Order: sequence, then structure tokens, then C-alpha cells
Amino acid sequence: AEAPADEAPAAADADAAEATGETPAAAEEAATTETAAAEAPRPAPPVVDPAKAPRLGTDYEPLAEPQPTIGKGGIEVAEVFSYMCIHCANLQPLLNTWKAKLPADVRFEYVPGVFGGVSDNFARAYYAAEAMNLVDTTHDDLFKATLIERSFTTASPEEIADWYGARGADRDAFLSTMQSFAVTAKLNRAKQFALRGGVDATPMIIVNGKYRAMATGDRGMQGLLDTVDWLVAHERAGSTP
Repeated sequence: AEAPADEAPAAADADAAEATGETPAAAEEAATTETAAAEAPRPAPPVVDPAKAPRLGTDYEPLAEPQPTIGKGGIEVAEVFSYMCIHCANLQPLLNTWKAKLPADVRFEYVPGVFGGVSDNFARAYYAAEAMNLVDTTHDDLFKATLIERSFTTASPEEIADWYGARGADRDAFLSTMQSFAVTAKLNRAKQFALRGGVDATPMIIVNGKYRAMATGDRGMQGLLDTVDWLVAHERAGSTP
């Protein structure tokens, strides 16, 4: 005999639960949780002392139009840097501390500056180091080698590969990776990213493809990171600075 019509939905639910391994109660709880998450309000926009607030046109500027981010997921903070830039080297210790405390919804990216000449060789070196999992152990040291120790005479790909080889990397593999199609593609992407972001100096930080933040003489490198935090908070809140 067939089940009465008013009992059919319950039977169907039971069959679905059996098929998925999920009880009706669990399904209802999951749906409630999903609905609550969807309805959760955004955090409030950041409130700062007006005297310390980032200054439009000085500490940050909105891009003419949003641009694609370098990576995917979360709120992207991308530093355009150069290994030949003393200001980038001065920022690095503060940046290391800042990165160690990043919230789960913020993703940091290094973007080497591709400005032509020797800078392109160092940009290739960064991406080769990234491909070979060497960035964490060599990034800070390469600033020191370039700006303090003056380790390079020509900074040719071969000379840079020698430097990495002296630090445990497979020298020939590193040189080959520097000159690979994959690294060339990343170089082109980094160049376009900086051009679209209006990057005309380093270090400059692009926040979520929407704002560029710059260091200033009166607020320094810590002021740059404070501006980035403020812009990230606005992105999280869905508000406009």
C-alpha cells in the first residue's frame, strides 16, 4: 500500500538523508548556520584619530579603476619592491613582523618591480626563488647582498645564479628557472600589475587591486603599514575611505 500523501515528504526526506548520510536535524542545523553566516553583518569601518588618519593623495590613492589582483582569495596586499631599493630593504624588518600577525582573511604577495635592465634580472631571481621554495631563506639576504655587501658587479643572470648556488641552491637549475617560460610569464604579469597600479616608485603597496599606499617622509615605513591596515579594514567592512 502507498503511504498517505501527507506522509510522502517525510519519507522522501528520510530517503535523502539515508543517501547523503545526513539526518534531517543535521541538515536543518547546517542550513541555519549557513543562513546565519550569510546574514552576518560586516564589521564597522575603521575609526582613527583624525590627526593620524591616512591622507588621501599623500598616504594613499584610489586606482582609477579596480584591477585584477596577483593572486586569489581574501583581501590582497601586494608589495611592489626592488632588490636595488634601499627603502624596500628598510621596510623589510617591519614587514616581516607585520606579516607574522596577518589575519586569516588577508593574503600578502611580493611583486618584484620590472623596470628594465638589471631590475628584470632580480625580478627573475625572485620568481625563480619562489618556484624553488627559496624566498623565505634568501629574500632578506639578497637585499643585504645588493645594497650593503655589493656582491654583484654586473648582476647578470649567471652572477645572480652563482649567489644562490653559494647558498645551497642548485646553481644550474636556478639559472634555467630564471630563464624559463613560466618565470617570463610571471614577469610580464608583474609588469602589467605595476603599470595598472600606477606604481612609479618602490616600495608601493596595492591593496586588493583598488588602492596604492605609499611611504611618506613624516610617517615613514610604519606609517605605510598603518595605512595598509586602515585600507584593509575598509575593504573588510565594504566601505569607501
